[in-house]
Amino acid sequence: MSDSLRAFARQTGNGPFYAFPRQQYEASVSHTPSRRLVILTEGHTEPITGKTASCIIRDRPEEVVALLDSTQAGRTTQELLGVGGATPIVARLDDAQGANTLMIGIAPSGGRIPPAWKSIILDALHRGMDVISGLHEFISSTPEFVAAAARSGAKIVDVRKNNERDVAHRLNIREECLRIHTVGQDCCVGKMLVAVELANAMKARGVDAKFVATGQTGILVEGDGVPIDCVVSDFVNGAIEKQVLAHQHHEMLFIEGQGSLAHPKYSAVTLGLLHGCAPHGMIMCYEAGRKAVHGMEYVELKPLPVLVEAYEMMANLISPSAVIGVAINSRRLNDDEAAAERERVRQELGLPACDVLRDGPDDLVQAVLSMRPEMAVR
Repeated sequence: MSDSLRAFARQTGNGPFYAFPRQQYEASVSHTPSRRLVILTEGHTEPITGKTASCIIRDRPEEVVALLDSTQAGRTTQELLGVGGATPIVARLDDAQGANTLMIGIAPSGGRIPPAWKSIILDALHRGMDVISGLHEFISSTPEFVAAAARSGAKIVDVRKNNERDVAHRLNIREECLRIHTVGQDCCVGKMLVAVELANAMKARGVDAKFVATGQTGILVEGDGVPIDCVVSDFVNGAIEKQVLAHQHHEMLFIEGQGSLAHPKYSAVTLGLLHGCAPHGMIMCYEAGRKAVHGMEYVELKPLPVLVEAYEMMANLISPSAVIGVAINSRRLNDDEAAAERERVRQELGLPACDVLRDGPDDLVQAVLSMRPEMAVR
């Protein structure tokens, strides 16, 4: 960071902001060499519900000892999640030798703890293992869990627990910091993954970029952020604005999206997040081949051109913004089908498009750099 940016951060008070009391947060969610994870996905080891597990294994592989799912024991995470290589799937905590932390690895609709998991969580706490959860149902709300943690000295970390109570003010926002927001046709299409991959690609080019996490998995990957879908509605805009203010000493922010403007369940958080972060540019994310809203098969997805227009209209109520590229989740397609879909979307929307894992992120990187030409020469 330059001296001028450090001075700006001091002047505006834009130091690090944490979704929890800072001491608790740093001790539990941030990444340390001593943290060794066993990730619990019992009965749910698949890419959608198990997306938290997939992302942690992909982005923090050095911390993962094993994945716990007795229904799939003996297989590897690569077989079932497409990431992790030979990372084993085990049946019991005893089989995860060296693990000192149990992480809940699913993100189900509603965010409830599966009843059959409670004995596993209790076993981990009795062993003195820390437990990290991003579910809406807090581990720390169960007296039996709290008592077990107190006896063993284990820590319970509920990632979504927060005390956000600030509204947005639209003051002291540094326009020189480029804000890029991943938005979506639906939930569970890869908005977090795309934001992480673009931030990492920019860092590799020497750009001072930061991924801003807004969901449980993103927070677990990045080590900071705000659980925006668990913030009281009046304070959603303010909560993400605080993240922008806290991190705008960077040259670029890649802000993780949530839900979709057209989602019958989650449109409220999507709009508050969009208005609170006031992006300069947006990346539209979707899954090729998906026809209906995830978990609501009776609701047809809105076409991408309709959503591009809607996102731009809603964003521009706050500040000028445009969709600058499209991120395709092509996991259901073979290589030829994915290439054809990529070309179709390019023609339909007139925008660069790619699958950041299959194709690499370069097309979207160039779209972002075109907004700040002075950074493209690095």
